[in-house]
Amino acid sequence: MGSYISAILAFMELEARRIKYNRTELYTRAVQPILWLVVFGPVMARVRALPTNGIPYVAFITPGVIMQSVTFVSIFYGLTIVWERESGILKKLLTMPVSRMSIVLGRSSASIIRALFQFAIITPIAIALGVRVKSNPIYLMLSLFIVVITAVGFSAFSIWIATYMKTRERFMGIGQAITIPLFFASNAIYPISIMPTPIKVIVLINPLTYAVDALRKTMIIGVLNGLATDLLALTIFVVLFIVLASSEFKRIIE
Repeated sequence: MGSYISAILAFMELEARRIKYNRTELYTRAVQPILWLVVFGPVMARVRALPTNGIPYVAFITPGVIMQSVTFVSIFYGLTIVWERESGILKKLLTMPVSRMSIVLGRSSASIIRALFQFAIITPIAIALGVRVKSNPIYLMLSLFIVVITAVGFSAFSIWIATYMKTRERFMGIGQAITIPLFFASNAIYPISIMPTPIKVIVLINPLTYAVDALRKTMIIGVLNGLATDLLALTIFVVLFIVLASSEFKRIIE
């Protein structure tokens, strides 16, 4: 357990150092979700055709926009793994006296810093637009936990993908092909109830759906009913891809 914690802290410190000297990417990553809130949200709110159970539309999409941003920065975290393979750093990491799962956990956990930064940027903007965010400390802590576990899950997912990609160009192509369908095939910007049945099947196996639903409950609605199901689905997702990424990690240097 000590080796896992040490690896996680070491990689998180490394990520913090990177961000300290290069913050440009963090700000540019926040541009797209801000546009969703500032432009798309108010425009669609005028349509008044989507059943949001009385929740203002901008408030309804806020958790989805946050999770879309978290997913985007987490999925492209695997790009770092591909770059480290090309530069030879990854081989040095594998000679360290720690398990592959420690490395995967450490790398996945490092994405938490970027995810929380996105949360810290987008949430005040949503509040400025009139979104009422639950200020209860319990709901706030649960919201942060949901962001954290989602970031770790999608980072592990990206590392698993990176084990099969030998170049950064291939990984970027796969990453872009995954993020957009994940976002639109979820409950991020419209409720599941209005979707065609075939799309509902895809939505229900999409981990982003459960992340958005959980964050909407804790951040906007303020209810715990059904939250356990969402957290269970996210936990299964995280554990599954940490195990898969760890078992396939050696493949990336072959």
